[in-house]
Amino acid sequence: MNLRRLLLFALLLGPLLSPRPARAADQTAPSAHTILVLGDSLTFGYGLPDPATQAYPALLQQKLDARAAATPRWRVVNAGVSGDTTSGGLRRVDWVSRQPIAVLVLALGSNDGLRGLDPVLVETNLAAIGERLAAKNPGLRVLLVGQRMPVSMGDYAAQFEAVFPRLAAAHGWALAPFLLEGIGGIPELNQADAIHPNEAGHVLMAKNVWAALAPLLELPASVSAP
Repeated sequence: MNLRRLLLFALLLGPLLSPRPARAADQTAPSAHTILVLGDSLTFGYGLPDPATQAYPALLQQKLDARAAATPRWRVVNAGVSGDTTSGGLRRVDWVSRQPIAVLVLALGSNDGLRGLDPVLVETNLAAIGERLAAKNPGLRVLLVGQRMPVSMGDYAAQFEAVFPRLAAAHGWALAPFLLEGIGGIPELNQADAIHPNEAGHVLMAKNVWAALAPLLELPASVSAP
């Protein structure tokens, strides 16, 4: 191939090899107004006919969507995994937070308590989760959701429950005192296993969380949605 033909070939091929400018969508950063709900089966919506629409994180989204004309817009991400513990949450926190988040709803610990795990370990893991996400997301707001154990577990139940308000106070986090407030032990609000809330129970869980979440978003606690 002579020089002239080689130059012509390069001119024709050049546009195909040159890097394409990023499309507008490629240049758009992920939403900075994401609410990550990190939890276990209670958050996932275990046993519900349609967790994607009936679990309490989905109901929180409905409350936010009721403000459709307002800004900023919020997106709730349900990162609940059935059977998860605070140790499991710590192991997967980097994976579930690959995009920027603005608010963390930290709702882990119930499985630790049911297994009788050391409250010190629970506190250490929850602190590490919050600190790791805060390091990746400057200005992160954290809502810690309290958990309780049956009083039949004796001194352990009191030690476990004390972890949550102490941790929230130490880190300046918001606190929802108890995820299952007004739900636990009430048959009509729970499934047949008497552990996991039914649809009506999730409506109340959403209200329990919303009462503490709304102030973090500078929103009124009373929104006409589930």
